[in-house]
Amino acid sequence: MNSDISPAPRDPVFRALDLTARLCITVAGVQLVTLIAMFGWLVFGRYILNDTPTWVEQAALLLVVWITFLGGAAGVWNKSHLSIDFVREMMPPALRIPLRWLAVIGVLIFAGYLAWYGVELAEKTWRRRIPMLDIAEGWRAVPMAICGALSFLYSLYHLAMLLRGQDPTEH
Repeated sequence: MNSDISPAPRDPVFRALDLTARLCITVAGVQLVTLIAMFGWLVFGRYILNDTPTWVEQAALLLVVWITFLGGAAGVWNKSHLSIDFVREMMPPALRIPLRWLAVIGVLIFAGYLAWYGVELAEKTWRRRIPMLDIAEGWRAVPMAICGALSFLYSLYHLAMLLRGQDPTEH
């Protein structure tokens, strides 16, 4: 590859969606470091201080949900989510394109349901409190709604790429 050739400039929508995916990865990364530090504190408290911090388990569960869903949304944008591409790529070229459409539309539908029911679950659980943390239980469902909404937007962009005759796996 020639290093003198710069990549083609991307449209503003691409840049905005790419920024949100990078933000998801950054936030999830900070949360992962926080999770590791919390477990370090748990071990220190339990075995050195002989005083186990009781809030760590609930905080860890909350962080794992956030890390998973934010990472999942970024995975949809980066096309690094779980998929079985080798089956599609083994098919004749005439079948590959419809299978790409089917995959993007499937993720789009799933993401829509994830966003919708994530909001619904957050609303239904908002009045309950998470033990030891004393925050709304709905905070466990908020990342589900965020992941669904972002994945829906990312899939719409991938669908638009397919409509323009571009392969969304190449961005």
